[in-house]
Order: sequence, then C-alpha cells, then structure tokens
Amino acid sequence: MIVTKESQKGGEQKMKWLIRILFILVVAFGLVIGALLLMPGDKLAAILSEQVRAQTGRELTLSGDVNLSFWPILGMETGPVTFGNASWAGPDPMLSAESLSVGVDAAALIKGDLRIKRVFANNPVLRLELSDGRGNWELGAPAQSTSTGTTPASSATAEAPGAVTLDGLELTNARLVYVENGAVALDFAQVNLSASWPDVTAPMVMEADMAVPGSTVQVDLKIPDLPAFASGTVTPLDLALKAPGGEISFDGRVNLVGEMDGKVQVITKDTEKMLAAFGQSGVAVPLGLGRAADVSGQMTYTRDGRISLRDMVAKLDANMFTGEADVTIADPPQITARLDAGNLDLSNFAESEGGSGQGSGQAPAVDEGWSKDRIDASALSLANGKIRLTAKSIAVPGMTLGPSDLTLSLDRSRAVLQMHPATLFSGQLNGQVVANNRNGLSVGGNLQVSGIDVQQALTTLGGIERLSGTGAGTFEFLGVGQTEDQIMRSLSGKGNVEIGNGVISGFDLDRLMGRGTGSGGTTVFNSLTASYVMDSGVLTNNDLLMTLKNFRADGEGIVDLGARSIDYLFTPVALRANSGAGISVPVRIVGPWSDPSIKPDLTKVIEAAADVKVKELEDDAKQKVFDKVGDELNTTITDSDQIEDAVKNKLEEEAKKGLLKLFGAD
Repeated sequence: MIVTKESQKGGEQKMKWLIRILFILVVAFGLVIGALLLMPGDKLAAILSEQVRAQTGRELTLSGDVNLSFWPILGMETGPVTFGNASWAGPDPMLSAESLSVGVDAAALIKGDLRIKRVFANNPVLRLELSDGRGNWELGAPAQSTSTGTTPASSATAEAPGAVTLDGLELTNARLVYVENGAVALDFAQVNLSASWPDVTAPMVMEADMAVPGSTVQVDLKIPDLPAFASGTVTPLDLALKAPGGEISFDGRVNLVGEMDGKVQVITKDTEKMLAAFGQSGVAVPLGLGRAADVSGQMTYTRDGRISLRDMVAKLDANMFTGEADVTIADPPQITARLDAGNLDLSNFAESEGGSGQGSGQAPAVDEGWSKDRIDASALSLANGKIRLTAKSIAVPGMTLGPSDLTLSLDRSRAVLQMHPATLFSGQLNGQVVANNRNGLSVGGNLQVSGIDVQQALTTLGGIERLSGTGAGTFEFLGVGQTEDQIMRSLSGKGNVEIGNGVISGFDLDRLMGRGTGSGGTTVFNSLTASYVMDSGVLTNNDLLMTLKNFRADGEGIVDLGARSIDYLFTPVALRANSGAGISVPVRIVGPWSDPSIKPDLTKVIEAAADVKVKELEDDAKQKVFDKVGDELNTTITDSDQIEDAVKNKLEEEAKKGLLKLFGAD
C-alpha cells in the first residue's frame, strides 16, 4: 500500500483534533469539579437537600461546611444534620447527628450499582416509627404529575434497578428510639452500632453495644436475605443478646414490622442483675422461681405485643417446669400459663441471697413466737393473669404439699390461690387462699379439708404435738398486718372440726377416773367434734364433744393464737360409774400451747362432790319426815304434797267423830 504525503498529513491533523477534544473534555470536567470544590458549603448543601427532597419527599438539613470527595470514593462530610420524618409520623426527625460522613464507590455508581462504602454518624438519634403497618424507614419519591400524556413504560421494558450494598455503617454514642402506634416501646441511649452487607447474596450482619449501669449489653444480629426482608417478606433471623447476668438467643423468622416466630432461649446466672440492665431494677426474684434460669421454647411474637410460648421447658433454680404460656407486654405484663412442675421446691422461698433461711420445715421456735420481720409482698404486683399449676409435690416454708392442682390468679397486687384440690398433711384441701397487698397486706381463706393428719397439721402450724387423729372440717379466716405476728394477732373467722379415732398424749383419762392402769399416759378416743369463732387472734370454743369407750368429755375455753397460749377446761364423765349417773373429773389445760400444764381441776371435783353429798342428806331427811308423818297419820307418804292432803283427811275424820259425840250418836 502506498501512503502519500497528503494522506499522512491528513491523519496527523485528525489526531491533533482528537487530542484537543479530549483536552477540552478534561478541562471541562476539571472546571466542573473545581467549581464544586470551590462552591460555598451552604450552596452545595442546598443542592443536596433539593435532590434528597425530590427523591424521598423528606427534608435534609445540613449545617456547617459540606466537603466532597470524588474518586475512588464519591463522598460527603457534613456538620450537624437532620433527616425529616414521614408525614404521618411524629414531629421529631427520623435521624439527627452532630456529624455525618457518607461515601459510595464511584466506579460501581457509574455501572449503575450503589455500593455504600461508609456511613458514619456521631452522636446520632435514630427514631423508628411503626403505625398501621407503615414504617417511617420506607422511602420513596413523591408522586410526579406529567403533562406529556405519554404512557409509562411497562415493567417488562423498565430498566432493572442496580444492586445496593453496604460495606460499613457506624453509629457512635447513638440513641435508638422505637415507637409503635404512637407509644414509645423501646428507648436505648449510649449505643454503638456497626453493620455490614458487602454483597447482595451475603447476609447483613449487625453488632451493637449499649451502656447499662456497671456494664454493657451486646447484640449480634444476622439477616441472611436482606432484600427479601426489606420487601416485607418473612425471612430468617439469628439474634444473640448478652447482658449483665444473662443472655438471650433467637433462631427463627421475622418480618419488617417486627413479628417473630422461632426458637428462643433465655439463660440467666443472675436474673435480678439482668432485669436491672433493662430498666427493671429493684425486682426481687424469690429463690426457687428463677434467680438463675434456663428457659427455652417455641416463641411467637405479634405486632400487638403478644408473646406465645409453646413446648416450654424452664429450669428455675433447682425447679423444672414444662408447659405453655401467653404474655401480653404491658405494665405490668399480663400472663396466662399452664405448667407442670413435677416436684417443686419453694422451701426457701423467702430466703435472701446468701442467707441461711429457714428451710428446715420446722415451726418457729417457741421462745421466739411469731416473726416480727416485715413481709415483702411486692412480688404480688409483678404481673396480672392466671397460672394453672399441677405438681407431684410442692415444698413451701414449714410444710410440703403432695400431688396438687392449683390455679393462681393475679390482679393488681391481689393473689387468689384456688385449690382443686391440694394435698396437705396426708389429706385434701379444697377452696381458696387470698393475699391482698393493695392497701396494706391482708391474708384470708375459705377452706374445706378432709383426711387431714391432725398431729402433723398442728405440729407444723403451731407446734402442738399432743393431739393425733384423722380430721375434717371447714375454716374461714382473715388476718391483717405487715408481719407474721401482726397477722396472727388480728385473725378473725369461724369453722368446725371433726376427728375420728385419735389419741391425746400427756394424760391418761382411765387412770384419772380411777379405772385401772390406764394407757401409759395417753387417752384414746372414738370421735371429737367442735366448732369455733376467732376474733383479734383469739379462738373461742364452747361445744367440744369427745366420745370414748367408757367416757364422754365436754370442752370449752380459748386458744390465744397471737400469744401462742391456751386456757381450756376439759370435762370427762365416767358413763358407767355411780350406777350410770356418771362421775366427772374436769381437767384444765393452761399455758403455752407447746408445753401446757394439764391437771385435774380439783375445785370442780370438790364442788361436784359437795353437791352430791348435800343432795343425799336432803333426800334422807325428807324420807325420815315422810316416814314419821306417815306413822302419825297412819298412811304412806312419798312426797311433800301428800303430807298436806293426809293432814286434811285426818282433821276431817276427827271433826266428824266430835260432832257425832256432841249429838249423842254412838
């Protein structure tokens, strides 16, 4: 090929013009960049704000200098910034911060992808609001009216949006506020948060920590499919939370409005410390109900604040519960649950942390009397609701219940324990016990008992060991006070007791009545019945009746429950003595009920014997008078009324004889 000088000269001219054009473009681009860099910050902020308003309908306010970078990161750094809220949300901005730095990958942006390299905010306040299924984080351009009359392009021909990714999000010393239907549901301060989503197919990973008194709460969250979650689809979620005293984990599914369903586990080594970290300081957890806990189950949370737990297994201290529960988040929470506890140990229920507690199952020491320590009934206000509990056994301070079916109802610091039935002292209890702490503490109950081991009951409840047998009865009681001592001294109520075959130890009725060697210091009876009333802690009984083989016994007196003492008169009668008329030897029981004095009441015996002797003397004297008068009147006299009639008859006869002699008759 032959290249002429003319053609070579023409090629050189074209190359020169191409170089000139490229130079002009570079200069123009540089001038544009330079103009932007030299543009005052307020002018640049106004342009950015206008663009954000056009794209989202929200106001973006930038204060202070606005600095830009172009390559390889297209970025912006500002001073104080606020980003407006949705029109339907509250007046506070969705986001505010003292400074903000945003950067995107310039090369990816040219390709149509939005690869966010960084979003850094200092001292930000992020306010998320949800109402009627709408979230204020949902952004969209405002509707635009068109005057061309052209038909919008169909979805088939519309250009697909570019990929959006996030390399790094950092919020330092942030405040996070979550508002649901106009009410603040969560408000966390001093939060540091970081998040990354490096690829569309990669999971979004977030880490956060929040300052709490003396420590921090750490949250790790992973959403495997962020685009699906952002579109409102139910997607998987892994959540791990570590707080002072314990940790919470969740593995399940979640949607954009916060509804959740999955496996949850709560493990606490110090429940009170963990509750304090979430703003519930001062809550005392009784020993046996979860000072240390491991609770797991299938959880469902709905947008109206309801939590359902199914297939629940809860290890609370040494106790194990299984069952199901429904909780409504409120103040206080509303709980409905059905639980099976197996062998439940609450014997150290009132024991303070590190204390020895009672825990022995024994009645209070005699010398100490009833406890004067103030009873803390604040636990009655922790929740409202109803809990059904079945258990093989329930150990509480001082006693142990056998197989029991109980329902606990809680309503504004008032608890009602319904027994249907409960097993106690080898018998059964039906009825209810109430504890009310609304205006001071009061306790009451209405119980029906059957098959109760009387000795076991009296020993446990009052330290009385002398009476044994199997009993039944009804009990109504009410006590008021802030201590055990005050409650016992205020008791009022009524009831009755029936005991079948039983034994009273401490005195021998056969020996007392002089009928042989007795039963070795005990009295065996066939039945015992009594009713009582209580007032100001004093129990009064006037109708005790006890039947034995050769005796019967009546009783009356008082039992001072507050002072733990007794003053009772027990009067046995020998039914076969004195030709069936009976001989009675009253017995007085006086003193502290743990060790009372049991002695015959000799005063009553002497009075009774004296009454019998006087009656015998009177009867003997009357009979002698009747015999003497009968001899004089020549008739038989058996009572005092016959004496008058006999005298009248004798006078009439003598008068007739005198009249006949007067008239000369023979």
